[in-house]
Amino acid sequence: MSALSEAARRALKSMDPAKYQYQSEFARRYIALGKAEGKAEGKAEGKEEGKVEGKAEGRAEIVVKLLGLRFGPLPAEAEARIRAAGLEELDEIAVRVLTAGTLHEALAK
Repeated sequence: MSALSEAARRALKSMDPAKYQYQSEFARRYIALGKAEGKAEGKAEGKEEGKVEGKAEGRAEIVVKLLGLRFGPLPAEAEARIRAAGLEELDEIAVRVLTAGTLHEALAK
């Protein structure tokens, strides 16, 4: 940048790389392929994340119902903790619901 004239630096800074139009067909084709691959990868990752989040939400809902049936209405803090838990912790809580004598025991780590 320091080797460029002031006018060239201003022109370069004002350019928006996202709007650049490649001149060669080769460049346009391979840039488009790269964008398509990136979009497909992002879509697959987003889909997988959505599945995991959906599983956790569904499992949390079941755990909240089980605990509510066993110990009565849950305090807001307990419900918030359950809804923030990951799949592994939710599974552990669900198993402890069967043997716990108190809500505190069921939620104990």
